[in-house]
Amino acid sequence: MSQLSSDLLHASCVAIGGQAVLLSGRSGTGKSDLALRLIDRGAVLVSDDYTEVRRRDRKLYATPPARIVGKIEVRGIGIVDMPHLAEAEVALLIDLDGAVERMPEAATRRLAGIEVPVFTLAPLEASAPIKVELLLKALAR
Repeated sequence: MSQLSSDLLHASCVAIGGQAVLLSGRSGTGKSDLALRLIDRGAVLVSDDYTEVRRRDRKLYATPPARIVGKIEVRGIGIVDMPHLAEAEVALLIDLDGAVERMPEAATRRLAGIEVPVFTLAPLEASAPIKVELLLKALAR
């Protein structure tokens, strides 16, 4: 039997190699900026600014709210149409609001009843997109 549960998060989301990365933070923290830089490196937009996460068959999936499908806000330009995925399985949550620790302990956050690995990064650092990719590779091991 399939269990359904969902949450709406204040998070942008991109898929890297088919795996969804949630970029969570307050308005103005750099969610869309980091998403745009990841897209430039080959990621695909799932949603910008808000993401619905749904538990289905013990997995968590990210989808865009209907009103923002295929759109991303680019500060200084406006709303831009962007190729997107309708859904991707969540692998990781990046917290853009917290203090970045030099050597962080493993942490998770419960979303729609599923524990998701969470790491805190400074979104506007030049290395932030590379750090996201490195985290995904490390989690895949």
